[in-house]
Amino acid sequence: MRVRELAEYLGAAYEGDGERMVEAASPVETAGVTHVSFIGNRKAAREAESSAAGCLIVPLDFPNPAGRTLIRVNEPRLAFARAVGRLHPAPAATPGIHPSAVIDADAVIGPGVSAGPMTVVAAGARIGGGTSIGAGCYIGRRVTVGESCTLHAGVTLYDDVDVGSRVVLHSGSVIGADGFGFVLEGGRYHKFPQVGRVWIGDDVEIGANSCVDRAALGVTWIGEGAKLDNMVHVAHNCRIGRHVVVAAQTGFSGGVVVEDYAVIGGQVGIGDKARIESRAVLGSGCGVLTSKIIRSGQVVWGTPARPLKEYLETLANLSRLPGMRKELAEIKRRLARLEGDAV
Repeated sequence: MRVRELAEYLGAAYEGDGERMVEAASPVETAGVTHVSFIGNRKAAREAESSAAGCLIVPLDFPNPAGRTLIRVNEPRLAFARAVGRLHPAPAATPGIHPSAVIDADAVIGPGVSAGPMTVVAAGARIGGGTSIGAGCYIGRRVTVGESCTLHAGVTLYDDVDVGSRVVLHSGSVIGADGFGFVLEGGRYHKFPQVGRVWIGDDVEIGANSCVDRAALGVTWIGEGAKLDNMVHVAHNCRIGRHVVVAAQTGFSGGVVVEDYAVIGGQVGIGDKARIESRAVLGSGCGVLTSKIIRSGQVVWGTPARPLKEYLETLANLSRLPGMRKELAEIKRRLARLEGDAV
């Protein structure tokens, strides 16, 4: 692809050699003359001086005293992501059902669907057109999968799960398993039947080995455009809003509500029925107590989660404790000497 063609695809202006060919996308520090890279921070800007990249995607105000070939955009990282998708397209699945797949006669399979080896599609399931189903997937009874979805190998959809269109489910993800509901009586735990559903909106992506449990009653809900990293657990009756981003190894207890555009770091633990309001940010490793409310736009850290400024002040005070301990010991010694002199 020529630089001018890439710029046209990105809807951006270029300067320099528009006929230069770009064949791949690479980090700025390792890019070669046929590669495109991007400048997203000060470190990359410094490395750009010695980079051999044939084309750089840069901010609008990026200086160019050396007359390099550039594509200027408002958001270099976003533009580079689009460039990567254009230069390195994912291999398209070939429509068709593998001979070893087991498709119930009562299932409805849309046009252009591909189903890999050992796939099972149960009775009453509906698969939208253009969806790709990897090897060894299980799609349960009365499951609905929308159009142009990608189910990587080994995905499990339990019964009564609704998946929107253009959803990506990575290997090992399990959607619709029973929620963790038990009642203690007579010294024994009795299972609370989990008879609800899971609903997943359009353009959601769920990472490898993540689990979204069905509701005990009602619906566990994952909103449009939400992105869940690997090994995320969403318990029964949670409601995850639109365009929420969740990093790896985070766990949501039952009944948690996360509003739209919240950002949640890795290894966060959220207690039952907590509420995370819109555009709140939860730092990695923090813990949110049961029924706690994190207010809209608030940035919190630590366990229990508290405002970032307060958390940093606490850390600063903790770092002073060793010195304060020495000072206290010295004060005690002086006091002891004074008391001895007084006697």
